[in-house]
Amino acid sequence: MRIEASGPRPADDAWEQYTRTSAWPEWAPQIRGVRGVTGRIAPGDRGVVHGPFPLRVPFTIVSVDPTARRWTWKVGVGPLSVVLDHGIDRPVAFEGCTAWADVHAPALLVRAYAPLARLALRRLVSA
Repeated sequence: MRIEASGPRPADDAWEQYTRTSAWPEWAPQIRGVRGVTGRIAPGDRGVVHGPFPLRVPFTIVSVDPTARRWTWKVGVGPLSVVLDHGIDRPVAFEGCTAWADVHAPALLVRAYAPLARLALRRLVSA
């Protein structure tokens, strides 16, 4: 399922925020911090996302394509892991950009996560 949001932030700025782990808590309310990865993400990076309460979830960055503004990560462990593809698009007839996430998980989980993800993406693309 794809979750997306469009806003006025320039695509290059949104990409920088999307791929720098220290910025994630600024726009993603479900992320309190990231341990194990500093700076921009790169394929093979491993770390832990600190969520609300005592929630800690390991992740691995699978791929990053700066030219296409796309990246993929695997979050969780074993059968409880989820793969998310992310991207930033700059539509031709639009001044800002569109941020999106394709969530590869059971539909029930995606539906529960979608409102929070949509809020995070809206904050990411806001100026």
